[in-house]
Amino acid sequence: MDKKKGFKILKNILKIVVTVGALYWVFSKVSLKDLKEAVINSNPIFLFLALLAYSLSIFISSSRLLTFLRAIGLDVSEKYNLKLYQLGLFYNLILPGGVGGDGYKIFFLRKRFSIKGRKLFTALFLDRLSGLWALCLIISALITYMPQLGIPNYLTVILFISGSILYYFIVTKFFKEYRSTFLKAHLKAIGVQSMQVIAAILILYALGFNGKFSPYLFLFLASSLVSIIPFSVGGLGMRELVIMWGAGIFQVDSHNAVLITLLFYIISAMVALSGIYFIFNPKAIGEDKLPSVEEVEQSQKLEE
Repeated sequence: MDKKKGFKILKNILKIVVTVGALYWVFSKVSLKDLKEAVINSNPIFLFLALLAYSLSIFISSSRLLTFLRAIGLDVSEKYNLKLYQLGLFYNLILPGGVGGDGYKIFFLRKRFSIKGRKLFTALFLDRLSGLWALCLIISALITYMPQLGIPNYLTVILFISGSILYYFIVTKFFKEYRSTFLKAHLKAIGVQSMQVIAAILILYALGFNGKFSPYLFLFLASSLVSIIPFSVGGLGMRELVIMWGAGIFQVDSHNAVLITLLFYIISAMVALSGIYFIFNPKAIGEDKLPSVEEVEQSQKLEE
């Protein structure tokens, strides 16, 4: 076994340990019985609407990626891109510590369009970065409604605007091919994050909550921000850890706070599972068979 493969295995083991440890700590602080009762008594109509809202966010997210791909000259159809996106979601769910969905997207797009992997990697990276920017925008907006944080509104606005200007300058300066699609892509990014916030609101309604939403939404988005950092398997455990920590600060119901992230994770997993169709029917995306993890990894090594 080479050092690189050994390090990857060790990293994945550590992620599992962190995930299990974080979840153990969270569930030692909240009542599993209360969580179970809250889910059983939740309103299924609002949960279904939350599922629809999240599904719409994924559709917009797929369209956002298509904007970045077309910026580098790829003539990808909306239908093919959406199928590839669904497959990527499934791989992200089952391979959170491995190649993941982005690796498979790059593999298939390179194969079909004979384009350099680095160029595709940049497009996918900027796609994710636009989502991060939109997430920071909504978090900044929520901060202005939360005086308990003690952050002056003018400071929040100045920091976000100055950060956005710097971000725009860097992207348009060093990645000029994306300049013409910058606004379009980032409007879609706002659409993605907005629909996911709506999904979180609908989950709160499903739980019968009728209080102040802003602390819960702030914690939900803050936990999403932390889950981007690959400390755990798919962000699971880290989201709940942040939620529990924040619930004490904002003095909100910890059960509701944890349930938002858990139900949101279940909804996202349900949507991601739709990609399993292409595992059993690869011809639907124009392939006789799907590549193994080893094939995708080998393809990445050759590109390097």
